[in-house]
Amino acid sequence: MQVIRDLQDMQDLALAWRGRGETIVLVPTMGYFHQGHLSLMEYGRSRGDHLVVSIFVNPTQFGPQEDLDRYPRDFDRDCSLAREVGVDVIFAPDTTGMYPPGFQTFVTVEEVTRGLCGASRPIHFRGVATVVLKLFNLVQPQVAVFGEKDYQQLVTLQQLVTDLNLPVQVVGRPLVREADGLALSSRNVFLSPAERASALSLSQALFKARDLAANGERSRDRLFTALKPMFTCDPPINLDYLALVDSQTLKEIDTIHGPARLAVAAWVGQTRLIDNILLEVP
Repeated sequence: MQVIRDLQDMQDLALAWRGRGETIVLVPTMGYFHQGHLSLMEYGRSRGDHLVVSIFVNPTQFGPQEDLDRYPRDFDRDCSLAREVGVDVIFAPDTTGMYPPGFQTFVTVEEVTRGLCGASRPIHFRGVATVVLKLFNLVQPQVAVFGEKDYQQLVTLQQLVTDLNLPVQVVGRPLVREADGLALSSRNVFLSPAERASALSLSQALFKARDLAANGERSRDRLFTALKPMFTCDPPINLDYLALVDSQTLKEIDTIHGPARLAVAAWVGQTRLIDNILLEVP
């Protein structure tokens, strides 16, 4: 496994692979790998000739009061885990390389970023779209793999490649959970044992909603009435949002007529967690 930090070196290698007609798969990450990341890599390994995993904690997707400096990092551990999966290249550029002095170009995907996390993190998806487009240009993948835990991010990037006619297939893969249901996240490391117990209310509420929908419940209001008592915990959790949205447009809906996503974001102590689940009625 190679570790490449220089942007031009990465692009030159990728162009050489493409010149030989070989398929490149990219898994973009911010590092601090867990089993969810590894599942994306394992899938990516099956989709092409070369698997590249980027590790870059992207500053442009963090607001001024967010946890950029606190975000967990362990590069040596990440490399060891990636090597075991069969990753060919870890691409780990530095911030100056990605955003040199004078950088002033950003990409905005308008509609699907307005609600959910976009409402409380107004610059987040601009940063995500910009850094992913740069990674696409540098790594030249035919396939890019993202997890469904960041469902709004997945939809945003699928819209990006459609709107800009990028020759990349953006593939979403299932969210991976702990044995007790908590969605895997690099930020889970910040939770105290008591906070982690409170955080379980997020996935438990989503599972209940899935069961209610499977039994025919279509009404957002009745779903939310059933779920909201589940968010009363000690230590408390503070909901950022609980939203029922169309799976493709991410617009809020009040009745389930087709595939829908129930999405939640909440502060558990000082840690912001997100989760979502597909709801389908018979």
